[in-house]
Amino acid sequence: MESKPMKIVIIEDDIQDCNHFIACIKKRKDVELVALTDSDIEGLKYVKLKQPEGIVLDLELNHSITGNADSLEFLSNLRKLNLNYQPIVIVTTHVNSKRTYDILHREGADLILYKDQPNYSCDYVLNKFLTLRESTPKQTIETFKEDLKESESKISNCIYHELDLIGVTAKLKGRQYVHDTILYLIQNEGKNTNVIQHLTKIYKKSGNTITNGIQNAIIHAWRVSSIEDLTTYYTARVNYETGIPTPMEFIYYYVDKIKKQI
Repeated sequence: MESKPMKIVIIEDDIQDCNHFIACIKKRKDVELVALTDSDIEGLKYVKLKQPEGIVLDLELNHSITGNADSLEFLSNLRKLNLNYQPIVIVTTHVNSKRTYDILHREGADLILYKDQPNYSCDYVLNKFLTLRESTPKQTIETFKEDLKESESKISNCIYHELDLIGVTAKLKGRQYVHDTILYLIQNEGKNTNVIQHLTKIYKKSGNTITNGIQNAIIHAWRVSSIEDLTTYYTARVNYETGIPTPMEFIYYYVDKIKKQI
């Protein structure tokens, strides 16, 4: 079965090089250009949006308008995106420095190509991508789904176990809201997201209904569980006026606790 074209994002500020890449890719069926920019900052946005298999990263971006003059920080910022896969990164540069190359490899560059070498060309770069693609063990979609399912199951078991310890039992509707809120926040760490809004879409309930369900589960636990169990398994401070944690205090306590367990 023929492979799908390899999706590529190009971060390059040299107009002539950009035009060469565009012309080369138009002639090929094994590579697809999904984004081209002269900015390392914009490049990160395109990577997150387009999910390319490969990234051409020019080290010197002196003519970039919206990005940095060099792209040394791109690789460390790429890791912070927490992608569920590892794109192949080929750095292109006029710099011939072992120290710089060591830094780039340490930061995660797969290959560094010196632009001033005799056999350098856009096709040469693209061919290197395809070679690296073939030599990289591929995780099939089914394997990825299985890994994701296994990870989610592990987190769910931890959440349910912790809730059982303090008396948030399976008969409580709010228990599922609590579980789903904690799971969602762990799986979407670092993202600017409204978890209650997310649950309203899942359950077709109002935000107040979901928040009240979580609050009622907490109230139930503090009514039926012994003070010894509560102070043993819930070690965060509790508001002395109400005697119970707020829904978000409760949720984030278990987000932090379970992240340490997994």
